[in-house]
Amino acid sequence: MAQWTSAMGAAQLARLLNSQQERPAGPGTRRPPAYRALADGIRLLVLEGRVPVAARLPAERELALALSVSRTTVAAAYEALRTEGFLESRRGAGSWTAVPAGNPLPARGLEPLPPEALGSVIDLGCASLPAPEPWLTRAVQGALEELPPYAHTHGDYPAGLPALRSMIAERYTAAGIPTMPEQIMVTTGAMGAIDAICHLFAGRGERIAVESPSYANILQLMREAGARLVPVAMAEGLSGWDMDRWRQVLREAAPRLAYVVADFHNPTGALADEDQRRRLVDAARSAGTVLVADETMTELWVDEECAGAMPRRVCAFDPAGSTVITVGSASKAFWAGMRIGWVRAAPDVIRSLVAARAYADLGTPVLEQLAVNWLFSTGGWDQAVELRRIQARENRDALVAAIRRELPTWEFEIPKGGLTLWVRAGGLSGSRLAEAGERTGVRVPSGPRFGVDGAFEGYVRLPFTVGGAVAEEAAVRLAAAARLVETGGGTGGTEAPRTFVA
Repeated sequence: MAQWTSAMGAAQLARLLNSQQERPAGPGTRRPPAYRALADGIRLLVLEGRVPVAARLPAERELALALSVSRTTVAAAYEALRTEGFLESRRGAGSWTAVPAGNPLPARGLEPLPPEALGSVIDLGCASLPAPEPWLTRAVQGALEELPPYAHTHGDYPAGLPALRSMIAERYTAAGIPTMPEQIMVTTGAMGAIDAICHLFAGRGERIAVESPSYANILQLMREAGARLVPVAMAEGLSGWDMDRWRQVLREAAPRLAYVVADFHNPTGALADEDQRRRLVDAARSAGTVLVADETMTELWVDEECAGAMPRRVCAFDPAGSTVITVGSASKAFWAGMRIGWVRAAPDVIRSLVAARAYADLGTPVLEQLAVNWLFSTGGWDQAVELRRIQARENRDALVAAIRRELPTWEFEIPKGGLTLWVRAGGLSGSRLAEAGERTGVRVPSGPRFGVDGAFEGYVRLPFTVGGAVAEEAAVRLAAAARLVETGGGTGGTEAPRTFVA
């Protein structure tokens, strides 16, 4: 890492260090020297993502004063971290956090398994549910009835079908955010939308601020686009964003883009409140940063208390779309196989995105657009999403009960919506759990997939994609994987997975 991208103040770092729970020492165990305890504390904060990678640490004297320790203690701790690869320094630039070289990003756990593999493996890697029938079939049938007039055209609609653009605009307007069709572009899923936005606004080498943790596939998309990711640690638990950190990063790093998931954040499930949304939009506007708000989970509230009580959408605080670009999708709320997404932004931004599309995918499939338009126009969407909420709630409750029974030391908070649990795995390595899970018949993505440069090693993400007996069996297999990791059986003997057909 050649340069720091955010800064951690001495008082802020001291608060984080003091908030760490001290583990009781066993009989006869000697306490480590003060410098070693400090180095271990900082290292753990980096691995858990509470201190971002590439964050500049305070000067030795400043941190010593904040912690009421000697400067020698801090200097020794920093030297230990440098030796272990968790700190880099350069004269005149200070010291910033890092992760050791040769610690590659784990590749397991997010690509969907082929259906023929699911008889013996429980796939917790993909946070998607089966289609909510009969609404998929009805939507396709409705689309086929509407297709003939379009079949007599060339079929290329770079901005999307006019009927669907109008329908999406009407839905935003009905939500209290006046929107014209000229503010909408239909895309091939949310990934297609964000890819187009990144190419338009953030060329190679540009900085993009991202939540830490964040959605793994988006992080990888941005890496491959050549972006420099600036992680901003999420607040503890489900309280959403740490606005002091966001304001500091936007001011000091001046990222071209910032990417956020305010509604049932992936992977943590956090829901940002209205004040956080307003303050983030204000901070982005002041910094000249374009804020990309991913709304793919917005309608997936699970607890009934959220009905009619959801915070206003992020774009409600910038209705003209000059600062906030909104991304929506049918893939999570309806079905992953329905690759329809959309962008809401200022008309000039939409025109630029449409113009750039001539060199990308040209347009989105007409039949799928007609299917989504049918769902919106007939009320089928709302009924399908309600089925999805019921299924997600039942799956969530079953998975939570099973994990608490089989793995009582694992820690998590239960989100009010979305599709994922973010789980601290009882002090075990998430990467090793992912590897062991492949041998015990359960597929799970490790925490580092959702961080920047190796953070969150002690976490795994568990989606609400299975329920009932399958959720119980998944927890049993995860417990078996945990035992393999605890006993050091990572590459030794196997526990053969039981065949399980749901």
